Amino acid sequence: MTQRSEESAGRVYGRRKGHRLSPRQQQLLDRTLPDLRLDLAAPAPRALESLFPAPVREVWLEIGFGAGEHLAWQAGAHPDVGFIGCEPFVNGVAKLLVQIVEQGLGNVRIHDEEAHGLLAWLPERSLGRVFVLFPDPWPKKRHHKRRLLSPPTLAALARAMRPGAELRVATDIGDYARFTLASARRAGPFTWTANRAADWRERPADWPETRYERKAAREGRRACYLTFLRD
Repeated sequence: MTQRSEESAGRVYGRRKGHRLSPRQQQLLDRTLPDLRLDLAAPAPRALESLFPAPVREVWLEIGFGAGEHLAWQAGAHPDVGFIGCEPFVNGVAKLLVQIVEQGLGNVRIHDEEAHGLLAWLPERSLGRVFVLFPDPWPKKRHHKRRLLSPPTLAALARAMRPGAELRVATDIGDYARFTLASARRAGPFTWTANRAADWRERPADWPETRYERKAAREGRRACYLTFLRD
């Protein structure tokens, strides 16, 4: 896809592929990913829990999982939950596959394309939790329309999330945090749970630090941790 056609299609991510993959990573992409990849050409199951080989009590989604360390940690900590990871960056998908195999994670499924098609495919009220951690801030004003957490995307998330479901957002860009809060208010059925400054300044114990977050801290950028409940 050309850059112009990507922009006209509403692209919200940056590079599709980075450095050369290792032979092991390429093998996992060729042999393991097809078994874990969601087939959006087929109708979505009435119960997302049926996507997983072992029984799970609910399904959580991470959009833009990067190198996959947060998703792998959550999947290992919650073996009774099914996880869908969405990430178009090939190198990130390959890194997550390594962790899935090494840790024996059978409760993860992958969508290696952009998120909008997945959100349209998901059944209504099918998600128990959603993570959007450090999305691309698209800092230039003319690119703000590409920001993932826009009111239309949040409305699509609200459709797919059950009442009481949790949306966790992290960003190290103050303008993006303000943008997200404003978008959530406009999208309607989300309540920001913060009651004091520590609620958004301190990372919860069950929210593991990622390499990107450590890099941001070294460079003097402070993360915001925003938690919303679907009304």
